[in-house]
Amino acid sequence: MPRDHPSERKSGGLDEIPSQTGSTQPLSRLAKRFLGSCPRPSHQIDTMISRLVFQPLLISLVTLLTSQGLASAKEWSVPVAGNAFRTQPEPGGRSMRRGGSLRLRDSGEVYSVYFHVDDADTLQLGLKGNASDRPATILATIGETKLSCDLKPASGETYPLGEIEVAKAGYVRVDLQLAPAANGEASGPAQITDLVVTPAKADLQLDYVQTNDGNMFYWGRRGPSVHLSYRLPRGMNLTYAYSEITVPDGQDQMGTYFMANGFGEGYFGMQVNSPTERRVLFSIWSPFRTDNPNEIPDEDRVATLAKGKNVVAKDFGNEGSGGQSFFLYPWEAGKTYRFLTEVKPDGNGNTLYTSWFGDKAKDEWRLVATFRRPKTDKHLTGFHSFLENFSPEQGHLQRSAHYGNQWVCDVNGKWHEITRAKFTGDNTARGRHRLDYAGGSQTDHFFLKNCGFFSEPVDLDQTFERESTARQQPAIDWDQLPR
Repeated sequence: MPRDHPSERKSGGLDEIPSQTGSTQPLSRLAKRFLGSCPRPSHQIDTMISRLVFQPLLISLVTLLTSQGLASAKEWSVPVAGNAFRTQPEPGGRSMRRGGSLRLRDSGEVYSVYFHVDDADTLQLGLKGNASDRPATILATIGETKLSCDLKPASGETYPLGEIEVAKAGYVRVDLQLAPAANGEASGPAQITDLVVTPAKADLQLDYVQTNDGNMFYWGRRGPSVHLSYRLPRGMNLTYAYSEITVPDGQDQMGTYFMANGFGEGYFGMQVNSPTERRVLFSIWSPFRTDNPNEIPDEDRVATLAKGKNVVAKDFGNEGSGGQSFFLYPWEAGKTYRFLTEVKPDGNGNTLYTSWFGDKAKDEWRLVATFRRPKTDKHLTGFHSFLENFSPEQGHLQRSAHYGNQWVCDVNGKWHEITRAKFTGDNTARGRHRLDYAGGSQTDHFFLKNCGFFSEPVDLDQTFERESTARQQPAIDWDQLPR
């Protein structure tokens, strides 16, 4: 996306240069100052020599001054609508307004604004906004540094907060809150639209969600999604995909979908839906492309042929449409769960998709559902996994998972181990709206990590290889699988 920000301040062009104070001086004025200190030529030959010698020196001087940082620095406006999250007392709240502003009414609430810098620098911070009906004092905390500013009612101007030092490249967090009551008088409510950042270095690069083009404030607050695309054996028809997921302690944040078995027509994994609810979810897209399931013609509808105990099966929409199944299951961080998906043509121009789930330590399998997808005649393709956050209020919380022991089984019943995967990301990652994503391999498993504004991203489009787990080849009694 374009790297120049609309609020960029520029110098006056080729005919002027910046002064020490940030204003500009015409070259003719600088030339008079520079040449006026030189001896005056006594005749025409001396004049020619002066032009040959001093004019190139003047051009070199201008170039040197500009390269030494006297060019105006950019002023970056970080919109709170796409880059702020309530971090105290807990995620959520209703202070983010539809117009893109943050309304501060309670001194007990803290909203954190995040942006990324590509180098160490000194930053001047300010706020765009206004108080509602009486002056409001805003406190800003950046690490150990505390700043403040007073906002006036109905002003909408930029208020300087102060200066901070950033020691290295990475994410910067700025906590904003109303000042608590002093002398019995509470600070008035306030509305903030932007955090204004002015670096000392003219070439410092900031990355954040800059605009709401393509509904990016929503997608940016959800954070980047990351994927593992598995390298499959060639020249054979595949029927089954098998994989395992272990979520480390503390990484099972609300709003996370840990997707284990993805394929060309659907996906299968487990979610954290609320503080008290967790699900195992299996979905198949309709061949009819729409986000509204009511628009799907009858001949293109995904049909539910079977489902397990306590499984809910229904239509879904919004991100494509089709058939969805899920059941509530209190899965736990630190435990390993296994996922098995069958993809089998029925011989009548349709394909049947069945998924099973189980706790690996218990050696159990539970049927989720069997779907029939019309106008489809194919075996397993596009085996992959992903990690995503589907709650925009939780996008500042880090989540991760270990993806391991991947296998596929061909139509002849032979298992093939999968040890290579390509790491990719969505448009939020590729567009540099968010840089808090990572993936790779660790000994015998792959891993994915996103959100949380950590500062060590992993380059996309790399291929990683894990160690073999050949001794853990799935041992499945096909006749005993519940159907």
